[in-house]
Amino acid sequence: MIVIGDQLENRSFVLFITGIPSSGKTTLANNLARVLRGMGYRVEVLDGYWVRRNICVYEGYDLETAERVMRCTAWIARLLVRNGVVVICSFVAPSRRIRALFKEIVSEEAPVLEVYLKCRPEICRLRDNKGLYRGVERGEIKVLPGIKIPYEESPNPDIVVDTEKHDPGETLSIVLRELEKRGLIVQHRRTSS
Repeated sequence: MIVIGDQLENRSFVLFITGIPSSGKTTLANNLARVLRGMGYRVEVLDGYWVRRNICVYEGYDLETAERVMRCTAWIARLLVRNGVVVICSFVAPSRRIRALFKEIVSEEAPVLEVYLKCRPEICRLRDNKGLYRGVERGEIKVLPGIKIPYEESPNPDIVVDTEKHDPGETLSIVLRELEKRGLIVQHRRTSS
């Protein structure tokens, strides 16, 4: 938010966090939302796991399903950002084409920054609190990006954080610094007159 006189002007944007399952997307999204709300921003988190179960109800992780979920999410994000909300999306979104589709739909309303959380599958498997990697091992999940189908890294994400080298607090700090550097967030303080 930017202080103009006594008025606050809201600058909305969408932060699109991507990476293979268990790379830290949900943790970063929730931590960012907490900090940005504390700074006075209106924030919504659209997490892939939650969206798939409650809004765009599709089973499976194949590319066709991922595209349907992404199209639905993009329109929700577009409506939110149009109404002054900072939107944080955390999705695997395994293909460049799917991420480009999201950006195409949303970027007419507000800036979209892609944050890529880089982490090797063997490390993500150790962090797996949703049981996705165990589901693949047991044969319950047939398709999982980064394991059963490729995860296509973007050629030029806006922000890259290696979550093997940076813990959640460091990852949060890196992303916040980038958002400030790009002029998307500004800490404001009201002074009494």
